[in-house]
Amino acid sequence: MLKHKKPRKKEIESKILDILNLVESISEIFPKDFESFKYDLVIRDASYKRVESAIQNLIDICYMINSDFRFGIPDEEEDVMDNMETNKVLSKKAILILKEMKSFRNILVHKYGKIDDLRAFESIEEGLNDFELVIEEIERFLKIQK
Repeated sequence: MLKHKKPRKKEIESKILDILNLVESISEIFPKDFESFKYDLVIRDASYKRVESAIQNLIDICYMINSDFRFGIPDEEEDVMDNMETNKVLSKKAILILKEMKSFRNILVHKYGKIDDLRAFESIEEGLNDFELVIEEIERFLKIQK
C-alpha cells in the first residue's frame, strides 16, 4: 500500500477545471484554416498562451500527485512523468503525450528559435483532445485511491 499524505483533491479538481475551460476557449476561437491562424496575431497569441497554461496545469497536477503520494523527489520534470508511469497514474500513451506537450510548452515559453506556426497550428488542432485523455487517467487514478 502506498504511503501518502492526503491528495490535494480540491486543488487538482480546480486545475482540471482550468484546463477544460482553457481547452474549450481555444476550441471556440481556433480558426479552421492555417492562413487565418497565421495572419491573426491576436488569435495566434491567445491560442499559444492558453495552450501553454493548460499544459502547465497538467504538469502542476503531476507534481502534486508525485508529492502527495511520495513517489520520490524529482531532479527534473521528466522524473515526475516517469514516476506517473511507474506508479500507474498514467499509461505509457498518456506519458508520451504529456512529454510532447511539455516540449511544445517549452518552445512556446522559451521561444527556442522561431516558432513554426504551421507545425504549432497542426499540433494544437490535433492535440486538444489529448488533454481529455490525460485528465481521464488522472481522475481514474485519484478515484481508486483512498
